[in-house]
Amino acid sequence: MTASGATWRNWARTESVRPLRVERPATAGAVQRAVTAAAASGLRVKPVGSGHSFTGIAVAPDVQLDLTDLSGVVDADVATGRVTLAAGTRLHQLPELLAPYGLALQNMGDVDRQTISGATSTGTHGTGLGFGGLATQIVAAKLVTGTGELISVSETERPELLPAVRVGLGALGVLVEVTLQLVPRFVLHAVERQEPFGLVLDEWLDRVRGNDHFEFYWFPHTDTALTKTNTRLPGDAPRKPLGRVSRWIDDELLANGAYRAMCLHGHLQPSVTPKLARLVDTFTGDRDFTDFAPKVFTTNRTVRFREMEYAIPLEAIPEAVRGVRDLVERNGWRVSFPIEVRAAASDENWLSTAYGRETGYIAVHRYYREDPTEYFAAVEQLMRGFGGRPHWGKMHTQSAETLREVYPRFDDFLRVRDELDPERRFANPYLDRVLGTGRADAAAGPGADATASADAA
Repeated sequence: MTASGATWRNWARTESVRPLRVERPATAGAVQRAVTAAAASGLRVKPVGSGHSFTGIAVAPDVQLDLTDLSGVVDADVATGRVTLAAGTRLHQLPELLAPYGLALQNMGDVDRQTISGATSTGTHGTGLGFGGLATQIVAAKLVTGTGELISVSETERPELLPAVRVGLGALGVLVEVTLQLVPRFVLHAVERQEPFGLVLDEWLDRVRGNDHFEFYWFPHTDTALTKTNTRLPGDAPRKPLGRVSRWIDDELLANGAYRAMCLHGHLQPSVTPKLARLVDTFTGDRDFTDFAPKVFTTNRTVRFREMEYAIPLEAIPEAVRGVRDLVERNGWRVSFPIEVRAAASDENWLSTAYGRETGYIAVHRYYREDPTEYFAAVEQLMRGFGGRPHWGKMHTQSAETLREVYPRFDDFLRVRDELDPERRFANPYLDRVLGTGRADAAAGPGADATASADAA
């Protein structure tokens, strides 16, 4: 189905575009025809997921592909735990889709509105030092390349491409299917507490190493952190879920309704923000419950915000968080949104923010009506001092030149891009900035071949 392109905006209202046309393919063949037709007209083409990236990674100036009709379970093997999903499947659909097979994602982030292809392509992750980001669960994929060819990548078919395709940024092709290695459905015991901020930082390494899933939030202008500690239990473990009324009060009335009012008040009168932040502590109560994993991992967030997140070495987290606190205090900023701190295992995906190192994540946010530029720029400079890598779907100002410094396989990724999208059919302004516009060897400069050979050895 093809339609004239109306104006598209992402969730955070940081990006918008009016594509020349929108196509809604329902099959891999239709995706191939869309890419071939775009090429014949000299147009660029990009799929768009749910618009939850804060960057322009999904912006399609020419032909926008809406993959809503390319959704659902394609194949499932209960014995191996491997399930193939159509690329447009939303994460929030998975619990119902996977229930008949008794399977679940190994780990999840706290937002589930994204498509599986969008979430993996941008490096979406949860928390837990024993687990990688969502993309690490991909064991096979099918994608349409820039020439319109449908290729399969797996452990037996072009396996050398898997580390590039798993976190592909939408630069290598249009994903039409991904096959995930899932785990038996499981239960999580969740403990949420208010604790002293300094104590949580001092115990950071012990907590992330000693628990299945640990993260914390710190509201600037306060001395307390909200910790979340989740322990994995078998799928048949007794559950004590939050009651419908108590969940509504905590997650909708307080976490969304009251918090939205607080952000708006702070935006109109910034001087009251510290007082309001301390007020949040009073209505953020302790909780202890047990439920199926997706209901514990995810929350419903309706207060619109803007976000930047950096990945740094795990052990640097306490110093980096204290650095952010010092920035806020020294500059007198009034920040109503908390800092979120998480962890993930090292992985081997070339453009994963956790490539080759155990990783801690620091995410900073601003209410969407507030200008985040000064705050984000200062935090970004701080994080770069720790060898930080920005989340591909969250706001940052890095370029191909600076990203090459922190991704050892950056130029190997560009060589795969040269092969799969030689004419840059999937390019857009964001990819031009973070990957460059030239060929890999030219972009890398003299000695590129020697570097590539060393990395591949």
